[in-house]
Amino acid sequence: MDTSTNDSLSKVPEVTLLFWIMKIVATTLGETGGDAVSMSMNLGYLIGTAIFSVVFLATVFAQIKAKTFRPFLYWTTIIATTTVGTTLADFADRSLGIGYAGGSTLLLALLFGSLLVWHRTLGSVSVHTVSSPKAEMFYWVTIMFSQTLGTALGDWTADSAGLGYTGAAIVFGALLALVVVAYYWTNVSRTLLFWAAFILTRPLGAVVGDFLDKPLSAGGLALSRYSASAALIAFILTSILLFKHRAARTAH
Repeated sequence: MDTSTNDSLSKVPEVTLLFWIMKIVATTLGETGGDAVSMSMNLGYLIGTAIFSVVFLATVFAQIKAKTFRPFLYWTTIIATTTVGTTLADFADRSLGIGYAGGSTLLLALLFGSLLVWHRTLGSVSVHTVSSPKAEMFYWVTIMFSQTLGTALGDWTADSAGLGYTGAAIVFGALLALVVVAYYWTNVSRTLLFWAAFILTRPLGAVVGDFLDKPLSAGGLALSRYSASAALIAFILTSILLFKHRAARTAH
């Protein structure tokens, strides 16, 4: 893969430690926020999905129309993908009765299919090539599928596999650690490792979110979904305001 860069900047952020921290926090917010609307407000998964789908489409449209990288807009779009991913996965797994295993398998196929079509169409799925409306559309559709998969995978591991929220968090944290090891000590494709880490942070955020708001009897901390979501939003806003967020450079 050609890794040379020019002076043009992408509308996605540079991948740094702060990026990954905010990604995990955003995915945790997606779980608590999605559950707050669909469960705490008693709107149900279908209506919750409809609401967040509108938000998702609006933010993606704004992101694609933007001329430069805007941290607030970018992270708002990430949160939109993870909230719609939460309610959509719960609707498929629970309301439609597909189950965690079936939902995870279906979403994994959709995710791989999105990456395959993206690669066949534009020749690369690297974030360094996200510099055109078509590439951005593939980028956000792939992210939405990865966020939805993460919810189903997190629930499957914590509930069906019987690991509980803490056990599932340890599993996904360990898998992320392996990705870090591969990044620093192997020559595995950086694009492959990016998407592996991106996918794994979602189920980690999902189980952490469930751990925060599920009842004590279910192994959670029984925190209010509203207060947990507010605290996570405050962290993201503070991070955007206090730290410099640079746009990634695009590749030739």
